Amino acid sequence: MAKTSKLVAALTRPGPHRVLRGDLAFAGLPGVVYTPDAGLNLPAVAFGHDWLTGVERYSRLLEHLASWGIVAAAPNTERGLAPSVLNLAFDLGTALDIAAGVRLGPGKISVHPGKVGVIGHGFGGSAAVFAAAGMKVKPKAVAALFPTVTNPPAEQPAATLHVPGIVFSAPGSATTLRSNAIELCQAWDATLRVVSKAQADGLAEGRRLTTAFGLGGPDRKTQKAVRALLTGYLLYALSGDKTYADFADPDVHLPKTVAMEDGAATVPLEEKFVALLKR
Repeated sequence: MAKTSKLVAALTRPGPHRVLRGDLAFAGLPGVVYTPDAGLNLPAVAFGHDWLTGVERYSRLLEHLASWGIVAAAPNTERGLAPSVLNLAFDLGTALDIAAGVRLGPGKISVHPGKVGVIGHGFGGSAAVFAAAGMKVKPKAVAALFPTVTNPPAEQPAATLHVPGIVFSAPGSATTLRSNAIELCQAWDATLRVVSKAQADGLAEGRRLTTAFGLGGPDRKTQKAVRALLTGYLLYALSGDKTYADFADPDVHLPKTVAMEDGAATVPLEEKFVALLKR
């Protein structure tokens, strides 16, 4: 645990790379891409945003990944009141194709096509699952950060996935009707990490339109913990860096997470209703 604690502490801080920011619009897709200032055959992820949340609300997370050597591309589409999870999933695949298909920056940056992943927050977390299931060449890893229920449900494509995956949840979110973190893990056999003291809506930065609908605002502790845990997971899952193998091991309890007992992650849907009625 001491070694892992030091790694988590280090990953909460920016990595060794200077970060460049680019625009996906040059390839016809609204959005942004963050890269290290140099590096060939780098790992890359496409990031899906939450409901009513533009990608600018995730700039620190995307910059953080790039500072640790991971190219991060984020389409800025499907931002209306009734977004399509299928359309965002398609755009995530397009963003990965762009990142892996062209030389980025001043020509000193490239992505290895075998080191790509799909990640997302909330609505975008479920879109990431759809994107991974629909890709001809399956991604090397998928991460759903505090995923939320969508129509159609992401559990359907999750059941077809045979790639490594991780789902982040917040304490108590299993009893909310918006979250499908438990259901995704059950359908997909992904690793579940419950981030201690996290707020599911707190990952996005700055003020969001969703606060007008009674949803939570930004939470720095959530952002800091997720940046560290996600970066460590991706460094191992995409690049194979064994230094961070514990981040992908479901049997290892990581700092900043809640230890779960066997069976604790199984919460039937009817229990969600009961928990809500007792509030």
